[in-house]
Amino acid sequence: MDFVADEHQHIRYNPLKGEWILVSPHRMKRPWSGQMESITTEKVPEFDPQNPLCPGVKRANGMVTDNYDSTFVFDNDFPALLEDVPSPEKSDDPLFQMLPATGKCKVMCFHPKSNVTIPVMTLEEIVAIINKWIEESITLGQKYVWVQIFENKGAIMGCSNPHPHCQIWASSFLPNEPRVKDVQQKEYYIKYGTPLLMDYATRELQNKVRLENTMPNILCIFHISDLQSIFFLDLVKS
Repeated sequence: MDFVADEHQHIRYNPLKGEWILVSPHRMKRPWSGQMESITTEKVPEFDPQNPLCPGVKRANGMVTDNYDSTFVFDNDFPALLEDVPSPEKSDDPLFQMLPATGKCKVMCFHPKSNVTIPVMTLEEIVAIINKWIEESITLGQKYVWVQIFENKGAIMGCSNPHPHCQIWASSFLPNEPRVKDVQQKEYYIKYGTPLLMDYATRELQNKVRLENTMPNILCIFHISDLQSIFFLDLVKS
């Protein structure tokens, strides 16, 4: 019997993390493929006077959200990271170690209306969001080694507020996932003299085994112009 990758179990190397992962493709033949969730039909109002992310509404800490008409960024009222906190004492015990952790957490509202999410926004509104992401990344990146912008969407993902928004976290340390991937990419570059991700993208394009489509500028988009970004957004929305 000859080995077939999409039929027979094997372990596969993840070069970004230096890990070997078990792949069991034959398990896809199981009759149960997971629980199916029904689509929510809850109507989100355009404005909710009780929603602290809506313009002009008082938040839990007594602050009033600005009457914004585009994007709006403010410091998280309940941040996971603070800028000024005491540092833990150094321990000589190799099993019990702590290091200082400082940072800044922000909330960014995408739009003043609660019922307007990114998929239904105009391209100009989406470009404004991306430009604000870039601005915040550059500003916070001047002080912190890591800036992460992410969106938890839906109650199942831990998002308690339906208003279109995201989180911006900046930290004085690299989180575990990017730290490991940073080490792996550095080691690859030292050994081969080329960037790991560029080589990986090149191999995928050459092999043409796992590509879902061949649309231009999807694998890699860096330093694109405003016109190119609008074209790309239009392509994604369509």
